[in-house]
Amino acid sequence: MKSDDREYKINIDPRILELLGPSLYTNIYYVLGELIANAYDASASNVYIIQKDDCIIVEDDGTGMSYSEGDIGRYLNVAVETRTNEENSLTVSGNRKRMGRKGVGKLAALSVSENVFVMTRKNNDRTGFVLSRHVGADHKLKALDDKDIKFEKITGDGTSIVMTKPQYGLHKTAEAIRKNIIKLFPLVSPEFKIHILTDKGVIVIDSFDKEIIEGLGALLLLGDDYKYLEKYFNTGLDGREEVQKEFLKNEPSVNIPLVLENKDGSVGEYNLEIKGWIGVYQTTRDRKNDPNDFPDNFISLLSNGKLGEYNILPIVGKNRLNEVYVVGQLHVELFEETKLPDMSLSNRQGYKTDDLRYVNTINYVRDNLLPQITDMRKAFAEQKNKEKNAQKFEQQKESERLLKEKVEEYKKVTSKGVVERISDKFENNLPEGIKEIVQEEINRFLPIVGIKKKVDSQKKRILISQTRKDKPLSDIIYKMLSFNGVPDEDIIYTNSESEECRIPNRMNIFEYLRGFFVDSYSDEKMFVIYVTSEDMSTSWGAVSEVGAGWITQSEHDIFNVKGHRPQAPLNIAAEWQTSEKDGDNVIMTVIEADKFVIKIGSICDQLGYKTKSKSTNEKELKKLISIKK
Repeated sequence: MKSDDREYKINIDPRILELLGPSLYTNIYYVLGELIANAYDASASNVYIIQKDDCIIVEDDGTGMSYSEGDIGRYLNVAVETRTNEENSLTVSGNRKRMGRKGVGKLAALSVSENVFVMTRKNNDRTGFVLSRHVGADHKLKALDDKDIKFEKITGDGTSIVMTKPQYGLHKTAEAIRKNIIKLFPLVSPEFKIHILTDKGVIVIDSFDKEIIEGLGALLLLGDDYKYLEKYFNTGLDGREEVQKEFLKNEPSVNIPLVLENKDGSVGEYNLEIKGWIGVYQTTRDRKNDPNDFPDNFISLLSNGKLGEYNILPIVGKNRLNEVYVVGQLHVELFEETKLPDMSLSNRQGYKTDDLRYVNTINYVRDNLLPQITDMRKAFAEQKNKEKNAQKFEQQKESERLLKEKVEEYKKVTSKGVVERISDKFENNLPEGIKEIVQEEINRFLPIVGIKKKVDSQKKRILISQTRKDKPLSDIIYKMLSFNGVPDEDIIYTNSESEECRIPNRMNIFEYLRGFFVDSYSDEKMFVIYVTSEDMSTSWGAVSEVGAGWITQSEHDIFNVKGHRPQAPLNIAAEWQTSEKDGDNVIMTVIEADKFVIKIGSICDQLGYKTKSKSTNEKELKKLISIKK
């Protein structure tokens, strides 16, 4: 049959195409995910994503479609459920579970282009037509001439989807495209490869993204299917076997019994099995360099190997600091059980939130998996910080030792050298040459100045002196310092949730202060912020810190809790700031809030940090406290 004799009639109201086409999918990679899934269902071994100047092509070597065998007619029968029983739940090859179900994934490409060329070949039957957002009342699509039906990579059966004049673009490099695709479609293997072709290079994806696993500091595996991932896991710590085991857990898949209503109205007993993996990154540095990338911290839900919801972390999380390190892919096959009602949204970017399968999954992740992995992150961070601080402290001690050695050498050698050289060189003409000698001796001293500068740079610069009962106010001080660019490594705050702020290697604070602020040739002083209160006045540790600050003659400022009056040796002649406590809530009057902002700005300016504007700081402070009228 010639192409001119063929008729391509789409079974959908043309107005639906105009309405849904541009808005069915919100991201080009979701569209690619649908087209890749179609290739998977067509028993393809290879999928080619080809980026050109005027089009984006997704081509596969699957079974293809035949006009004469009725495949095209079935393809154009949109929104007809394609997976209705166990028999048609498998692909033609019989060794894959079909991903498609709704029959609308074929419209995905219309979110990218107004006109999409569909070209396909099966058993030498070659055919093609234009899938368009704009279709006449007769529902007929334009046929492609035989000469226009061309394939980029395949030579046998298969299908090519050409998105012409795309309204969304891919990343410039194949590597960037790969990173986003693998997050949405992890079901790749040597039997199902994804090839990415751009003018910048070619990349073949034939295995799960091991880079994610290799970059994790802790990993929890659920179910035997994912135990193989442990061979790619390395904490990056000191390599001891017991340390490695502490941050790698293998657990059985989660099984939750449910009683659910089937599509036919009957009731059945089912097992909700959750398997997969969840972990935390060692660091988030250098991740998500491009704002168009998908977030690197996510927990995805997949079923039948296909993405159902990219990120449930905003739903299950509590917006805590450690959650930025979390990443995971959880597989729940019951979401795609053929006997049960379809629970996925039409664009495959989420699930119906009231479905019992979804509710139970979310609850388990929120109440069990997420707390478990964030606790593992805390333990990893503490271990890493312990090693880092131990090394840093040894470097500090060595720098201090070297400085002391050089100072003592300078005192001996310089004094002796000046006397000897003056005696030898200027016995009869003392005034001449004195400047030369002094300059030479000063030059000899300059390397010592460099060592001192290194010692100074390694020191903490701000001490928040407080007691645990005043943590709410101390936390706000810490947060406002951080907001103004003070790094954690410059702050000592013993009750901080940031391990970087605590004393290196759990050293006693007084040992640390004595070593680097009293018994030191370095004159770099620490600025002390005293959080004073009745609780602080009865805390031996906090009172001792006041003494340590006085001994070192450090500059300081006072943030006081109402009900207490600061005492000497603190600088009580200067005005202090006062807040009120109500449990964990911190309350300030308008005037005291103004004092707070001014003091934070003054401290940061004095220590050389780039401070934000007063109005910006006022807005930030109001997020953290309650204002008393």
